[in-house]
Amino acid sequence: MKFIDIHNDPWHRVCGEDGPKPDPDPAPHRLLTIEQWHAVRDHWPAGLPTAVEVPNDFDIEGLEADLPRLALLVLQFPKWVDGRAYSQARLLRSRYRYEGEIRATGEVLVDMAPLLARTGFSAALLRAGESVDAAQRALGFFPQFYQGDVSATKPHFAAA
Repeated sequence: MKFIDIHNDPWHRVCGEDGPKPDPDPAPHRLLTIEQWHAVRDHWPAGLPTAVEVPNDFDIEGLEADLPRLALLVLQFPKWVDGRAYSQARLLRSRYRYEGEIRATGEVLVDMAPLLARTGFSAALLRAGESVDAAQRALGFFPQFYQGDVSATKPHFAAA
C-alpha cells in the first residue's frame, strides 16, 4: 500500500468559481466528483487517465460499466467509525475485478491500514497528524490472517 503525499500527487480536482463543475477541457489526471463524471462521461476521451471520488453512500454497482475507463477511485471515510468504504473497495476488487488504484481519503487513521489493505485499497491519504511511518509499520503487525481477504480468498489454516 502506498501513502499519498498531497504535495506530490499527480491527481488534481476540478473546481470552478462556484464549486466543482464538469471540466470542458479533458486532461489526464483529473479527479472528478461522481456528479462531474456523470455529466461528462459520454464525451470524455477513452484512454485518458481519470479518477472519480465516490461518496461512501454511493451504490458502487452504478460505476460498473465505467470501471475500465477509470484509473483511480477515491473512496471516502467521512468518519473513522463509518466503514462503508471498506465494503465498496471489497466489491470493486472481488465482484467487479477492478484493477486500478483504490484510494482511501478523509478520516483515515494509522490503525486502519491493515484492514484497508485486506479489503482492496492500494493507497491512502492519511488524516492530518497521522504518521506515514507508523502506518507502514501497522501493515506488518500481522504476518498472516486466518480469514480470507481480497488477495487470498480462502482461509489460511495453520500447519498442524
